[in-house]
Amino acid sequence: MPRRVLFLCTANSCRSQMAEGLLRHLGGQRYEAFSAGTNPAPTVHPLAVETMAERGIDIAGQRPKLLDEFAGQTFGLLITTCDDANEECPYYPGARARLHWSLPDPAKASGTEEEVRAAFRGVRDELERRIAEMVAGAGG
Repeated sequence: MPRRVLFLCTANSCRSQMAEGLLRHLGGQRYEAFSAGTNPAPTVHPLAVETMAERGIDIAGQRPKLLDEFAGQTFGLLITTCDDANEECPYYPGARARLHWSLPDPAKASGTEEEVRAAFRGVRDELERRIAEMVAGAGG
């Protein structure tokens, strides 16, 4: 049976969406990946979609979801990907285990177009590193 993982951030437009796509890609059939937000944005950020496409991962069909959509469901692991979500949701009854990954919000990055893209890539790469370690630690 696949391990169910829920990624949670505030807007569910960047970090948690990228994490969901990465776990689906890296975890294969051993994981079911989901994402939600405590205050979801209307759409997934276009640069999150673009940044993931650079890795060959299509998240264009994903949508931001309110955490309440998962009420009553159980997850082997809940991972908060931002400090605000960690503070807003200190306990989730459906999660058997919980991790917090404090990652900057690339949607708030400023500077040139390339600097903003670099912020998205930096978050994607850090998520990819952590998820690859998690998947490897669970038996490959």
